[in-house]
Amino acid sequence: MRSYLMSLSRTGMKVLRMFLILSFSQFLIFLTSCSKETTEEEEYANWQEKNDAMIEQWASNSAFTTYKTYTKDQTTAGKNSDYIYVQILEEGSSSICPMYTDTVRVMYRGRLLPSKSYPEGYVFDQTYAKDFSWQTANALDFVSSGLVDGFATAIMRMHKGDRWRVHIPYTLGYGTSSSTSGIPAYSDLIFEIALVDFWSPGETYPSFKTR
Repeated sequence: MRSYLMSLSRTGMKVLRMFLILSFSQFLIFLTSCSKETTEEEEYANWQEKNDAMIEQWASNSAFTTYKTYTKDQTTAGKNSDYIYVQILEEGSSSICPMYTDTVRVMYRGRLLPSKSYPEGYVFDQTYAKDFSWQTANALDFVSSGLVDGFATAIMRMHKGDRWRVHIPYTLGYGTSSSTSGIPAYSDLIFEIALVDFWSPGETYPSFKTR
């Protein structure tokens, strides 16, 4: 009987030990989750207000070229958030632009506005590291119609060989909801885009070559 009771006691201790380990693990997960939420809140404090204010700054900057989103009536004036704001970094020699149904081959880097930990803005996607180079940057292919409104608006105004810095209000980006790639809600986007080539549906894909 004594050995039986001791066996039960040892079993009970094992169960208790496992319970404590599991409880502690769940507690650590809870703390990590809370810490992550707090960090994100601090990183992007007053984020909507900052991004709204930046749209107004872009709109008042006469050095930018503005283009109204292709989704809006082009014959009437729109809100500041209906436009993209462009700095032309390089100009190509082509005279035609991609259409909505075309596939485009682009090199790009996308970042957010500056925040606490990212004074130059968090880079959320890119096809090249460090400084841009037509010779070393990677390129990806997209159908224009599958891009966010601001990116597509820029692409359909660009010529092959152009490189632009495009400032996109959040209304023409990922909007008022967080994206699956971790971009917070109300995030204006700043893209550097280089248009390598484009082609229409049914055309043969051109071989990759730099400008």
